[in-house]
Amino acid sequence: MHETSTILVCDHRGAGILKALRPLAAAGFRIECSQSLKHSLERLNRARPTLMVVDMLSPEGFHELGALDRAREEPQLVPMLVVRDSEHSAAWQRAVRALHAPAWDLVDREASAEEFRLRIDRLLAESRLRHEVDDLRHRASHDDRTDLLRPQAFQSRLSEQFSAAQRHGLALTLALIDLDNFGSVNKIHDHTVGDQLISEVGSVVRQSLRTEDIAGRLGGDEFAVLLPFTSPSDASGVVRRLLTQIERLSGQISGRSGAPLSVTGSLGYATFDGSNVPTADELRRRAEQALRAAKTGGGNRAIAWIEVPQTGAVDEGVAARSV
Repeated sequence: MHETSTILVCDHRGAGILKALRPLAAAGFRIECSQSLKHSLERLNRARPTLMVVDMLSPEGFHELGALDRAREEPQLVPMLVVRDSEHSAAWQRAVRALHAPAWDLVDREASAEEFRLRIDRLLAESRLRHEVDDLRHRASHDDRTDLLRPQAFQSRLSEQFSAAQRHGLALTLALIDLDNFGSVNKIHDHTVGDQLISEVGSVVRQSLRTEDIAGRLGGDEFAVLLPFTSPSDASGVVRRLLTQIERLSGQISGRSGAPLSVTGSLGYATFDGSNVPTADELRRRAEQALRAAKTGGGNRAIAWIEVPQTGAVDEGVAARSV
């Protein structure tokens, strides 16, 4: 079924390729046409077609094909069928060899409508399979309720980011968040209310992230956020805003009796400055230490782990301070 499939015909040459593709409309495809590189790029940015058929100005149009190749990659890869002239097959092979994104094919200009249809169907089938595989991978690495990374996936990203920060001497902050009194929510109300609360907090965490940040749900009501290139002073502002957004959920979720819930969280964070922490596990241990301090301090606060002189030190020369 192709009722919702849109084919963008990039008819840059104007050599009648659109006419050859019109029989596809009877098969349920929606055919749209753009007649220049500029218009094709604008169309790709405005709305993603299901597939694009490209008839370039010439077989030496490396820039033209490269621009379309880059534009079709994000946010969702668009399969591409490139029309070629059989007498310039070597030139066309050189042109498509420069393509970086997958999901493309070549078809001769003189090919029948049936061959066009077969190649398009194959590209679409491969695209569907690719999306299914991507979806399975996403589900394997992301929590169902919050769409944040699962514990193992988050730990892998933490190890990767720590290694990169250590190699280049960059700052990296790890923040751990635990909801206050979450156990009583499930006891007093029911798991449906608790599940809704977890989902809403996950949404707050996702919406609070910067492009480079990484977040995960570590289990139950515990969340983690990794802040690359973030110094302690910068992290202080980020975690404050995050806790404020979580607290703003108060009153938005009702318990079993209909009374609104009060929502707060405790947060502990630790920062790697490029040399002060030996391993990713140690960075996590410090963040966990700070989180415990936030919980035992009454909750609804953020605590930063810092190294201090032995005088006044807490827990083997480690202290935590409220921000």
